[in-house]
Amino acid sequence: MKLLHIDSSALGGYSVSRQLTADIVAELQRNTPATTIQYHDLAVQPLPHWTPVADASDPAAVLGSQMLEEFLAADVVVIGAPMYNFAISSQLKAWIDRILVAGKTFRYTANGPEGLAGGKRVIVASSRGGFYGKDTAAAAMDFQEPYLRAALAFIGINDIEFVRAEGIAVGDEQKAQALKSARSTIDTLVAKAA
Repeated sequence: MKLLHIDSSALGGYSVSRQLTADIVAELQRNTPATTIQYHDLAVQPLPHWTPVADASDPAAVLGSQMLEEFLAADVVVIGAPMYNFAISSQLKAWIDRILVAGKTFRYTANGPEGLAGGKRVIVASSRGGFYGKDTAAAAMDFQEPYLRAALAFIGINDIEFVRAEGIAVGDEQKAQALKSARSTIDTLVAKAA
């Protein structure tokens, strides 16, 4: 199995999404020892924001092509997606801009857009300082999960699973409970795939 592991939090060792992606990858690797892992830390080595590049040998174009090819080759993609100001980090958005490519991961047809990157399993580790679930007062401000679901579905990926840690900024007790709940979800996801 080829696994692509993406982290995007700027918080380094304090990041909850990084803890969760590490746990997810470790569990997947434990259950499938032959797994090969490609890792990118988009906060440590951020991608430049997308701009049209005419020259395919331009370093930004080469890097974009590398990100796309790694994504296309992956069987499983694990994405660390902390909520920043109700959405995803700009680092993660820059990566998504490299994988949503007309003619490669989607195409336009007479019947509308068609995703070309199906057949992958995507697991998103979502961390949120507050509570944004569908039954909360702040649900309408969640532009993180709906955006990721829409962007990935647009390119044909429907096997999307979220591991959530919510309310991590509320206090230590809530953070511990959120991590416990998220880790329980990880165990369930991995057991389901086994």
